[in-house]
Amino acid sequence: MGTFLRARREAVTPAEAGLPAGPRRRTPGLRRSELATLAGISVEYLTRLEQGRDRNPSPQVLGALADALRLRVPERLLLRRLAKEHGADKMLCAAVVPPILTVRATVRALLDRLEPTPAALLNWIGDIVAYTSGYERLARPLGLLDGHPPNVVRYLFTDERARAVYPGWERLADEQIAHLRHEAPLHAPSVVALVDEMTVTAGAPFTERLGAVPAMPLRNGTEVVEHPEVGRLRLSYETLALPDDGQRLTAYLPADEPTATALDRLSGRTPGSLRAVSG
Repeated sequence: MGTFLRARREAVTPAEAGLPAGPRRRTPGLRRSELATLAGISVEYLTRLEQGRDRNPSPQVLGALADALRLRVPERLLLRRLAKEHGADKMLCAAVVPPILTVRATVRALLDRLEPTPAALLNWIGDIVAYTSGYERLARPLGLLDGHPPNVVRYLFTDERARAVYPGWERLADEQIAHLRHEAPLHAPSVVALVDEMTVTAGAPFTERLGAVPAMPLRNGTEVVEHPEVGRLRLSYETLALPDDGQRLTAYLPADEPTATALDRLSGRTPGSLRAVSG
């Protein structure tokens, strides 16, 4: 939480906060004294928050800081979540249910109706819980389904094939950490175990991202995949959150005609069955 507050303070210019820039500023962002004044708190208290020495700010303080920093709604939700993770609610995390590895009947039916679209259901630690046959044909040659259960985070950071498969590996790795930090209770035993494992097996590429300023995960975008059987694929994706189950469903569609043709080949369908999605 302290890292997030400090990073947002340094990203807001005095002009954006309605303050004069003034001479001899060492940083383009706000000074602690300026943010404290805008939020109606003391500089000493803001310092304790940023340094992690006070982890129980009231909702009123969080709201005032969010207003002063001009946070958008997703950033406000993230701030509240970070405060809860490091405050009194941390003591409740041991009672959190483990990540769900089952699939509700209606979600399973939805996956069936998405065929042959590549689509996968993931839980909050990145386990691939269920998938369409279209996803299996796409992902199995990549090695993505080799684990028991297969796990996207583990694959990206520890499988040597991942960086060759994903030219945009850096961005994708950032995204998976954002999902983990935003969706998982970070002090739950299952998450602690995954973090401990990855700290040893993946090292700095994982730990540096986990310790960086928290970011919101993207719910849609485009991924590029270097597929060993059909070549380069450009895939548009949409992610649907299933918060009651601690899961998310991601579906992939061709972003251009060559990708549509390649996916038809993977699924054994007549060329032209899939159409590229643009815009």
